[in-house]
Amino acid sequence: MNATNHKRFNTRAGRVFDVFNVLLLTGVGLIAILPFVYVLAGSFATELEITTRPFFVWPNEFTTTSYESILSSDVIVRAFATTIAVTVVGTFVQLALTALMAYPLSKVDLPGRRTILSLVVFTMVFSAGMIPTFLVVKDLGLLDSYWSLILPMAINPFSLIIIKNFFQQLPQELEESAKIDGANELQVLRHVVIPLSKPVLATFALFYAVGIWNDYLSPLLYLSDTSKWTLQMILRQVTAAASLSAEEMSSDVPPPAQGIKFAVVIIATIPVLLAYPFLQKHFAKGMLIGSVKG
Repeated sequence: MNATNHKRFNTRAGRVFDVFNVLLLTGVGLIAILPFVYVLAGSFATELEITTRPFFVWPNEFTTTSYESILSSDVIVRAFATTIAVTVVGTFVQLALTALMAYPLSKVDLPGRRTILSLVVFTMVFSAGMIPTFLVVKDLGLLDSYWSLILPMAINPFSLIIIKNFFQQLPQELEESAKIDGANELQVLRHVVIPLSKPVLATFALFYAVGIWNDYLSPLLYLSDTSKWTLQMILRQVTAAASLSAEEMSSDVPPPAQGIKFAVVIIATIPVLLAYPFLQKHFAKGMLIGSVKG
């Protein structure tokens, strides 16, 4: 079979097909990466070059004025630290709550399991909407609190079902052996299930972290105190404004009008790009194994 496939793709038509695929995928890749390269180059370019050159991937004159303005800005540095803290805490809380709900649902003898799973699937199709969610957050006293950025989306139904399926495929003999040794359900989850579930948990940790990091709607709705704004809210304000003064930025270096926008976009993007390679080895394995129906 392998020899037949090799012979088929080693023909002239197969080689032409391979060349076409390479060219097509290279073109798609360039279309995807060129905007990021332009923003990166613009963050190091002078204000004059940004306004006079419609597109470039390499600035004629390098300048770090935009990054100097960011690093000397109390507003952006505080927002960056806030976003990191909210992302780390939020990812841990959301992943922990998802695992704690997925583990009992992976037991086929759990009373009411089918009803609970039906409700979970229902929330994937129908959501309460923005206004009811806001009212719930308000009645819980979470307005102007960092918890309003974490708890409303603490458990994602899709993530819950995938992790539940992963738990369901683990060998029952391991859990039974732990229970014979005197372990309770939480100890089984912590010492047996969690260590065996690193691929799927790492995958959805990345999903949760990226979702929290990129979220600007929740801070917009729930945070009225600007000192608690996350980096995405600052990014929104910066990109929407025609220009920003040094007073608005709380910066010692006068910010360039366009360069600061590019620099803030890069600052907001780099952490996610740096985190992905460390979780990439778990990504495909976690998605494929967890998505098999158990």
